[in-house]
Amino acid sequence: QLQLVDSGGGLVQPGGSLTLSCEASGFTLDRYAVGWFRQAPGKEREGIACISSSGVTYYTTNYVDSTKGRFTIFRDNAKSTVGLQMTDLKPEDAGLYYCAAAGQWTTTKAMCTTPGYEMDYWGKGTLVGVSS
Repeated sequence: QLQLVDSGGGLVQPGGSLTLSCEASGFTLDRYAVGWFRQAPGKEREGIACISSSGVTYYTTNYVDSTKGRFTIFRDNAKSTVGLQMTDLKPEDAGLYYCAAAGQWTTTKAMCTTPGYEMDYWGKGTLVGVSS
């Protein structure tokens, strides 16, 4: 079965760190652009960061301002995964985090910022909680 599996969420205290992982089952991610998206309670799902098949990254404006370099998207080609490293977590970072994959020719900005962008695959989400 072809699917994305996103994992790595959990409950941490403010200032803590988590690294989320997106792994493909039944295929590999090397020819896909991959993005991380967050849905906070009561809000629409929003893009955080996307990475092209060649490693070009894009961080959405909202998250550039709010995360100020605290989040980093990266590829681990050896493991065929895409991760989102999150440091100095704050309560406002909490939410359900999803990864998604789209075709090789996808532009990272379009993938991350276009509402309803057609992805080839979505993960089921991994929950991040930040609380003392």
